[in-house]
Amino acid sequence: MQKFKASRFVRFRQAVQSVGLLVALLLIATPAWAHHAMGGKMPANFFEGFLSGVAHPLIGLDHFAFIVAVGLLAVTRKQGILIPVAFVLAAMVGTGLHLANLSFPGVELFVSGSILVFGVLLTLKNSLNTATVAGLSAVAGLCHGYAYGESIFGAEMTPLVAYLAGFTVIQLAISLAAFWIGQATLLGQAKDQPHQLHSAGLVICGIGLAFFTSQVVSLIFPVANA
Repeated sequence: MQKFKASRFVRFRQAVQSVGLLVALLLIATPAWAHHAMGGKMPANFFEGFLSGVAHPLIGLDHFAFIVAVGLLAVTRKQGILIPVAFVLAAMVGTGLHLANLSFPGVELFVSGSILVFGVLLTLKNSLNTATVAGLSAVAGLCHGYAYGESIFGAEMTPLVAYLAGFTVIQLAISLAAFWIGQATLLGQAKDQPHQLHSAGLVICGIGLAFFTSQVVSLIFPVANA
């Protein structure tokens, strides 16, 4: 028994150390991760718009981490697939709000905060029910979608539609891949005791904490543009 407890402690310590290292690396890195597949250039046609839409959630570690968290949370709940669906649909609405020129101050703070919250949910046993998590996922989707809109604001209709299609397809693909991988990991085990997902939750918490801290610091100590 003592040996078993010692082994669990070692694994926990290693997980904490890994998360700490990840947070440190992210804080050292620039707070503004590149989200533009076109190098900041506005997409001019369908192909460029679709490519930019696909790349945005992949290049942006903040968005990618949240989408993975959404997919993993879906594994642990009945009708959990509603969680990523709510996120993806709300993200399209959020992009539309940005394109409609509606103001959403501090959106990046909400984006990073959503990663931290969903990472925490992954580490908790028997946390919020599916409907509540789906609601939170939709709210987060509005924030992430609004942030996506920055890359396509001012584009023509064709690349704009392609961009929306691109980021919708890739978000569904990432979340469903995380869902299937999570299901395979938990195969033959009780879904209310997803121990294997706790480590993933800790990593996502670390990513969310790093981005959230970076956003808070940038708000407190804004850096003037050169």
